[in-house]
Parts: sequence; structure tokens; C-alpha cells
Amino acid sequence: MFRDEAKIYVKAGAGGPGCLSFRREKHQPKGGPDGGDGGDGGDGGSVYFRGQEGLNTLSEFRYKRLFKAKNGQPGMGRDRRGKSSDDIYIEVPLGTKICDLETEELIGEIVRHEQCLLAAKGGFHGLGNARFKSSINRAPRQTSPGTPGEAREIGLEMSVMADVGLLGMPNAGKSSLIRQLSAARPKVADYPFTTLHPNLGVVSAGSEDFVMADIPGLIKKASEGAGLGFEFLRHLTRAKVLLHVIDIFPSDGSEPAQNYQTIESELLKFDQELYNKPRILAINKVDLLSNDEEKKVINEFTSKIDYNGTVFIISALNGLGCKSLVFGLAELIKSNENEQ
Repeated sequence: MFRDEAKIYVKAGAGGPGCLSFRREKHQPKGGPDGGDGGDGGDGGSVYFRGQEGLNTLSEFRYKRLFKAKNGQPGMGRDRRGKSSDDIYIEVPLGTKICDLETEELIGEIVRHEQCLLAAKGGFHGLGNARFKSSINRAPRQTSPGTPGEAREIGLEMSVMADVGLLGMPNAGKSSLIRQLSAARPKVADYPFTTLHPNLGVVSAGSEDFVMADIPGLIKKASEGAGLGFEFLRHLTRAKVLLHVIDIFPSDGSEPAQNYQTIESELLKFDQELYNKPRILAINKVDLLSNDEEKKVINEFTSKIDYNGTVFIISALNGLGCKSLVFGLAELIKSNENEQ
């Protein structure tokens, strides 16, 4: 099951306590203090998040929600320092925001492969009694404990990072299109909400590649939580450009122009910046129309909508017009990057 939000608990290791010890040897029955410092949890027992390019889900956190680093070991006699514990690294997908749920502080965001972010710092080692020896106290019995490691309840929120975000009504053919254009193999069936989580596909346009994300179809009031679209709308906010796929021959008998207006309206309600993203319109399923019907139906559709951008006529099923669409998207991405 896909999850783009998760709650976990992280706890860093405590520093090891210092040791109370005195040197005792055959010829030195009353030697001085030799208690070593405790293990340094600050250097060893911290908890980090690390970006991993191959991940695209937070679902593993359904089963494991506690991440705890080990404590530093206690100091030992003969001035031996306790062993520091190892840091632990929690791997998360790129595009993951990490928040402290108690303070609502945004700790940071993972956007690069192998990027590391400190979530909980390990405790500092305690001091052994050898540290407290002085000219007036030759046999100190004082030590200090290690400090505790930080503990936090963490909220994770992932947004898919892609160049192109696919949007459209349920069953508009978005999953079929990403299958046609890339090696991604999302589930495809003749019923709404086949896609239950974002799918990523790498699309090649000559020597250039770009990443396309297919999210669950949107319906009216998606911006208010209706259907499956609300929790996934945030994934579109990271896309550089949008591809709006229209089913020109809906099996449910709905009106294509009205479906277009519904999607555009939900984008605007959800986020103005998202609504303003550059986009291309792809009119899909033209293979279901005869040559005479195609021109009439498409002209009728375009006359009813307020859209002045580029329109591509395609069939995601048999690939008609898809090559031109790919190069059109690549050009739009490049143009958008040059403007920023």
C-alpha cells in the first residue's frame, strides 16, 4: 500500500557514564584515579535521515515506527574510554519533508540522493574521575553521567519529484499513456480509480530524458478531500509542467468540456501556484472515433473551453500522436527551466 505520510519516533543514544576507578597494581596499592570517560553518544548515537533515489513510498513505516540508536558504553578503568555507538540512518524517498510533530518545526527536506539530515543528536559522554584530579584533590571520587540523547516524534510527508505531472479525471487514460511512453507498468483497467498511488516513468525524447508522474484521477471537490485526489494533489506541486489528459469519449457519458473545467477549477482551489504551472492538453482516445467524427468532436470540445495553449491529439492505447507529445513536453520543460 502506498503512503505519502507517516509518523515515527526517533531516539538518539545517551552518552556513556564516566568511570570511578583508581589505579591498583602490585607496587602501587594506592595509585591515583584512572577512571576513563564514558562513550561519546554525541559522536556515535545520532539519528539521521538519508535520501535514497530508488525509493518512492513511505509504506515501510507502517510496520516500523521506532528508530533508536544505541547508548555509548561506560568508561573503564586504566583511563580507557567507552566505545561510541554508531549513528543510524533512516532512508527516505527524495521529496520527503521531516517535521517535529510536538513543536511543528520543519526540520528539513530531503531533495538529493544521499543527502543526510540530523533528526536527533546523541548525548555527550560522561567524564571519569581522572578528569577531576587536581592539586588539592589527588583522589577524586567524582564522575559525571552521559547526557541523554534527543528524542522526537517525527512526521514525514512525501511529494513525488517529477518533471511532468499527469492530471485528469479517473479513467481518462493517464496510466495507459505512461505505459505507452515509458517502462512504467501501472495497473490499467476499465473502471475509475485504478491508480491508487503515484507512478513514475522515465520518458526519452531523443537524447533528453524526463520523469513523468501519474497520480490518481481527480473529481469534483478533490481540493476539499473528495475521491482519492486530495492527498495526492501535493505531488503535482513539484512538477515543472503539467499534462492534462482529456478523455474525448468518456464511457460514463459525461461531457469532456465539463470534465476539463472541473479539473482546472480544483487546481485553482487547491493552489494558485499549481494552477499557474505551464501545461499541455492531450485529447485522448481518438482511436474510438471515426475520421469524420474526430474533427467534429474535437472542434466542439475546444470551442467550449478557455484554453490557448498547445493541444495534442493522441491515443494512449495505440501510440497515435504520442511521439509528437513527448517532444512537445520536452520543449516545454526546457523552456520553463530557461525562464527560471
